[in-house]
Amino acid sequence: MSINVFPIKAFNDNYIWCLRNQTHCVVVDPGDAAPVLAYCQDNQLILSAILITHHHWDHTGGIDALLAAFPDIPVYGPQNKNIQQITHRLSDGDDIELALLGVKFSVLEVPGHTLDHIAYYGDTGLFCGDTLFSAGCGRLFEGTPDQMFHSLAKLTALPADTAVYCTHEYTMANIAFAEAVEPNNQKLTDYKNWANQQRERNNPTLPSNIEKEMAINPFLRCHSTELVTNVSHNLGATLTSEQATFAALRSWKDNF
Repeated sequence: MSINVFPIKAFNDNYIWCLRNQTHCVVVDPGDAAPVLAYCQDNQLILSAILITHHHWDHTGGIDALLAAFPDIPVYGPQNKNIQQITHRLSDGDDIELALLGVKFSVLEVPGHTLDHIAYYGDTGLFCGDTLFSAGCGRLFEGTPDQMFHSLAKLTALPADTAVYCTHEYTMANIAFAEAVEPNNQKLTDYKNWANQQRERNNPTLPSNIEKEMAINPFLRCHSTELVTNVSHNLGATLTSEQATFAALRSWKDNF
C-alpha cells in the first residue's frame, strides 16, 4: 500500500505534513485545523492519528478541533504534560506503528529549540518539526547551543538519503545567511538557484534530505574552514571546537 506525503499549508509558512493512502491519513504538527479538515473533506480521508513534535502553538493549536471531528484518535507527542491532548507520550528510542497506514517510526529526543522536542524517523523520512530546517536550524527558545549541536548530530547520523520534512518554509532566508557565512560553497549556490525556481512557482523547497543538508546547511558544517574563519571574524575571537563554532553561528543568525 503506497503512502504519499502531502504538505498542507498553514499560516504564513507552516507545512502540516499529511501522510496518506487512499482512505486514511495522519498529520504532523497541526497548528491549524481548518486546512486539515478541508483537505480530508476534499480527498475523502479519515484522520487516524496526530503526531506532535513540541508544544509551540503553531504546532498544536488545531488538535482540539481535529479531535472534535475525529474523536478518540491517538495523539502522539513528547513527555510534556502541558500538551494535555497527548494520549501516547514518547521518549527517545520508542517505536510507534500507524497500523492503518502501515507506517512505523522511531522516536528521537532532540532538545534545543524547546526542551520537549522530539522527531519521528521511519521509512517515509524524518519529521523533525523545528529542529532542522533546510539550510538552517531552529532558534534556541529553551535549550542550549550544546543541546542543539548534539540533537543535530543525531539527525545527521541517519542515512544520507533520508527525506527531511521540517515544518516551516524558511529556506530562502536561511540560504541568505548561509551565503554570508560560506560564500564560496558552490553546492549552496546551486541549491539557491533551484530553491528560487521552486518558490517562484509557489512550490515547497521541502522535503530536503540529509546528504543535501550536510552540503549546504551552515549549522551542519562547523568543520568547514571557510565557515570557521568567517564566524571567528564575526565574533572577534578564535574558535577552538565545532561546538563553539555552532554557538557563535547560532548567535550570529539570531541577529542577522
